[in-house]
Amino acid sequence: MSSDIAHSSNPLRENLRLERSPAPNVMIIFGASGDLTKRKLLPALFNLACDGLLPMNFAVVGFARREKTHEQFREEMMRGIEQFSRLKNSDGNFLKSFSEKIFYHASEFENAEGYAGLAKLLEQLDQSHDTAGNRLFYLATPPDYYPLIIKQLGQANLTGNANGDWKRIIVEKPFGHDFQSAKELNHQVLEVFDENQVYRIDHYLGKETVQNILVFRLANGIFEPIWNRQYIDHVQITVAENLGVEGRGGYYESAGVIRDMIQNHMLQLLSLVAMEPPFAFAANEVRNEKVKVLKAIRPIAPEQVDQLTVRAQYSAGSLGGKPVSGYLEEAGVAPDSRTETYVALKLHIDNWRWAGVPFFLRSGKRLPKRATEVAIYFRSAPHLLFGGNPTEGLESNVLALRIQPNEGITLKFAAKLPGAAMEVRTVNMDVRYGSSFGRHSPEAYERLILDCMLGDSTLFTRRDEVEEAWRFVSQIIAGWQMHNGKELPTYEAGSWGPEEAETFIAPGGRRWRRL
Repeated sequence: MSSDIAHSSNPLRENLRLERSPAPNVMIIFGASGDLTKRKLLPALFNLACDGLLPMNFAVVGFARREKTHEQFREEMMRGIEQFSRLKNSDGNFLKSFSEKIFYHASEFENAEGYAGLAKLLEQLDQSHDTAGNRLFYLATPPDYYPLIIKQLGQANLTGNANGDWKRIIVEKPFGHDFQSAKELNHQVLEVFDENQVYRIDHYLGKETVQNILVFRLANGIFEPIWNRQYIDHVQITVAENLGVEGRGGYYESAGVIRDMIQNHMLQLLSLVAMEPPFAFAANEVRNEKVKVLKAIRPIAPEQVDQLTVRAQYSAGSLGGKPVSGYLEEAGVAPDSRTETYVALKLHIDNWRWAGVPFFLRSGKRLPKRATEVAIYFRSAPHLLFGGNPTEGLESNVLALRIQPNEGITLKFAAKLPGAAMEVRTVNMDVRYGSSFGRHSPEAYERLILDCMLGDSTLFTRRDEVEEAWRFVSQIIAGWQMHNGKELPTYEAGSWGPEEAETFIAPGGRRWRRL
């Protein structure tokens, strides 16, 4: 039977769209027994296959310490796909063909023989699946294992490009714990891989709505001319979570919301909102402009943390009519913990476009709802023409970019109320992505894994981005540590944060946007 006939009979080929199909490759997932693999990575690969975006010649290898057979691992992953995939493919032949591309290799991460065995398995897959020597390594382990795995990959000669093939590595966050540890980890990674082989993943950048920030700004001639200090009063970026630490008290004690959310997700959102237009939509050009924003953020000195930051912990309260415990009662949390579960920041970007425009960031756990939003507050009209205070109580024009949930864009502006009197009210113009385009957005991991296979690093963070973000955040943490004797504010679970945060934003008549 010819290879063309064999390919045409393969159900995985039916939906293949060659214009976005990467080269043949093997994806090796370290820490494959963890939840990330079952809940996100394998479902993402399956969805890509359903959409015809995976290459025909592809395989995935799970690398973990537990002993199990290929078949046992396949069964676990198929259950994960059935439970967590956004696409439910009813074709049993398709699912079976996909499962046959899944393999497993058991080894301790520090065992050099395990990597030699992995090399042999990959050579076999090159022969049986025509994967052409291309490798995508994915670190889905706890961060403490990153340097060890990377060193072992280098010693096993699994990282070098040769004969036109490629080797790439995806590193999950957290990428370091502070500025010094991030620099050290970058040094350890780049001893083995070149920078163009390294893909530091932040799943927020894979969200369609985050990518749309750039499209909205740069593809619409009516917005870019007013995207500056002359027309914008301030910007609010909110990442709200209604969940608590959910059994991760030990992790959260060492992270807090500033490391868990601010240093990565929120500074990435800030850089996309504030960056200058790149001369081309290409990886280095986009990332160059993002780094310029991070470098232009005015540092918050230790003596300024009380004026420019608010931090707090949630106390007992209720959510959805159900009582919830406070942070200090969570498992794994020290009874005298000073770890913040809420942070509000006031930032300034010292450049020509944004001089004098404050950026307010807030993120917290056990808030009333889950929501991520960027809100652009425009300056008020310079002169109110209508007598008799018909515009009393009007809010500023606001452009809100909703990242999650109910992804979309809302523009709030003034309009005349129908009737004989000249009455003006605030109205909303609303666009929702789901209803506007009639299709579900792909999961963030789908886009990011596909881009890595294609060699497109635009939506991944570069070494200097990571270090600049940590440089800024580490100064704030140092300031907090100097003020550790001061009482830490609390806020009731189910509220929108501490009273101090409302006072914090109030100068100039500003207030937090209701979500």
